Amino acid sequence: MIRRILSIFEPFILTLVGTVLLASLLPPRGALVPVFDMAADAGIVLLFFLHGAKLSRDAIVAGMRNWRLHLAVFASTYLLFPLLGLGFAQLPLLAPGIAMGVLFLALLPSTVQSSIAFTAMARGNVAAAVCSASFSNLIGIVLTPALVALLMQGSHGMGGVSLSAVEKIVMQLLVPFVAGHLLRPWIGSWVGRHKKLVTLVDRGSILLVVYTAFGAAVVEGLWSKVSGLDLAILFLVCAVMLAIVLAATWFAARALRLPREDAVVLLFCGSKKSLASGVPMAGVLFPAAQVGVVLLPIMLFHQLQLIVCAVLARRLGYLPEDAADQGSNSEASP
Repeated sequence: MIRRILSIFEPFILTLVGTVLLASLLPPRGALVPVFDMAADAGIVLLFFLHGAKLSRDAIVAGMRNWRLHLAVFASTYLLFPLLGLGFAQLPLLAPGIAMGVLFLALLPSTVQSSIAFTAMARGNVAAAVCSASFSNLIGIVLTPALVALLMQGSHGMGGVSLSAVEKIVMQLLVPFVAGHLLRPWIGSWVGRHKKLVTLVDRGSILLVVYTAFGAAVVEGLWSKVSGLDLAILFLVCAVMLAIVLAATWFAARALRLPREDAVVLLFCGSKKSLASGVPMAGVLFPAAQVGVVLLPIMLFHQLQLIVCAVLARRLGYLPEDAADQGSNSEASP
């Protein structure tokens, strides 16, 4: 069991932790700050360009068909999570910066890769998972910044999304995404053939933004403001939030009488939050000094969701089909 849990800590997660340690010990200073800022901005642009090129139009069209399932995933991602985030962010035990990060975490889109991987492992509807996760990330480019502006205005010193932030969202996120998607007929096959290069750009840009963000936060005194007790409380908040959403999505699937394969999609797509989208969005939406502490909740929640959902996916994958069907629909039958 311990070996299985340790196997969840993939090399990228360990690299991410190493990047945080490096930024804590050797943050960029002086003339290096604008260099790393420009490199991080370029990485964000390239990241969303490739995301646009990867998204198939067939996936967008297919995503409109199984509307009950996709609406349920949407409701979990952009209604249930934000409500929980608003509630947890009011806890007096949470430091203001971490509380802001918890709310930001709740406003992010779902993951793509891990949602699909866990759905496949649990013998769910993989095609529907691709559609739901892709749709969540597509709409999240616009909806997440809008929700940040609506729900975080005046919260913990956050003044909402300014005009300059809107311009950065459009130029760094939306325009590259649309450009990549429009160029898909010409570059889509190349992107598909070079998945390792795309993954390298994907993860490299995240590490670059994390290093830049945490470096700026460390210079501003991040670790003097965040204690071990703060991190322990944050872990508890993330664990409770994940448990609530996992239970809610599973019982919602029963209430909607979804087939077992679709119930698995709702469970895994509706309970995830995307680190890949959250890191670059935070770099665009928040001042450099705030980004590091804002990213703490999503980094912790991301690892927690991987461990818990891997265990659930393995269990569901091992269950016989008839037993799994009975478990997901027993309370939905009259």
